[in-house]
Amino acid sequence: MILDAEDGVPPDEKPATRALIAKALGRPPEPGGPARVVRINAAGHEHGEADLAASVRPGLGDLVLPKVQHAEEVETVAVYRDEREPGAGLDRGRVSLLVTIEPAGPLQRAGHRRTARPASSASCSAPRTTAGARPPRAARAEAANLIHAHSTLVAAARAAHVQGVDGVWPRLEDQEGLLRDVGLARLLWFSGKALFHPSQIDAINEAFSPTMAEIDYAERVSTAFDAALVAGDGSVALGGALIDRPIAERARATLRLAEELGMRQPRGGRAARGPERL
Repeated sequence: MILDAEDGVPPDEKPATRALIAKALGRPPEPGGPARVVRINAAGHEHGEADLAASVRPGLGDLVLPKVQHAEEVETVAVYRDEREPGAGLDRGRVSLLVTIEPAGPLQRAGHRRTARPASSASCSAPRTTAGARPPRAARAEAANLIHAHSTLVAAARAAHVQGVDGVWPRLEDQEGLLRDVGLARLLWFSGKALFHPSQIDAINEAFSPTMAEIDYAERVSTAFDAALVAGDGSVALGGALIDRPIAERARATLRLAEELGMRQPRGGRAARGPERL
């Protein structure tokens, strides 16, 4: 759940918003509820440091950094976070940074994300800030034109070993468009999707959750590959397809996700736990 201190707040309301955010973070989290993260103003913004001071405290999950154009901006926020966490009673590095790359220019520098010291757990792609103001057909065309940008961001996120999270679908009344957009995000290997209205939660959760058929196939892949390893083989044929280590690892990742979502009983009979964070 993102508590917004940035573009959703008029300038003269920002001090009051920071006070509300600090108060909200001070409340005990709801059992099984979402992590509470704060979208601060961009690094270097006149309100940025005050946002950090109000947000880095017990109860904070992560920080969302908007409009990032350079790795140095992430570094600046990470340094401030590291300095503030001990005084707030948090372990150093406890708060992760979710980086939102919005302008087109930084796409060519997305790979530089790897050079910054470890500072983030997720990399959010550009929200479609213009799609909501255009006719539906134009919005669909724009989504297709963003495939290169999104693929670049996913590749950079995977190279940096962080999650890639797709941006929002802004047309609330266009449920079909949302389903197409979420489906494309999953095909592009995003690991999740941002949203700004609760009516979109179920569709997004369903799209990024494995189906029972996918879980069953992952089980068969994992079992067959384990048997091949015992026999001294590095690959095995299953249903006419070659199964090697990368495919087996993807299957195991699917099974781990299914366990976290309570869709599969872990091996060994342990009770499955739901995901602690969205």
